[in-house]
Amino acid sequence: MPFARRRGRAAEAPEPAGEDPNDNLRLLPWTGEGGKPSYLSTDAEGSFLSRLADNMESVQLGMGRDLLDHVETVLREDQPGEAELIGIVGHLCHALRDAHRVAESRGRRLPTPAPDTWSAAADAVVEREIAP
Repeated sequence: MPFARRRGRAAEAPEPAGEDPNDNLRLLPWTGEGGKPSYLSTDAEGSFLSRLADNMESVQLGMGRDLLDHVETVLREDQPGEAELIGIVGHLCHALRDAHRVAESRGRRLPTPAPDTWSAAADAVVEREIAP
């Protein structure tokens, strides 16, 4: 489905990558038809859809926190069987997917810092310690 940019409306689009003109779109915390990413194109931070997305992200992160508390309790107090562990892993995967989507969406909206000495030093540490 082609993407039509509409001010203040959610729309489905292929996921933007790299230096795409769609990089200024907000990744929404829900998916569209067929699990495709949904994006919001608006200049208004306080638009209805923007606030709805903020609230949905808050709910998703809260549910993830509650799930983590539940899993820790189950593992500490019970001897969960295989079926229960499989269910827990499924719920944890869903919560992790939500948290990753929220982090990706929020990360895209952070301003890109101007290159400076500290940024270069931090990049070098990441390259040395984390990158393969």
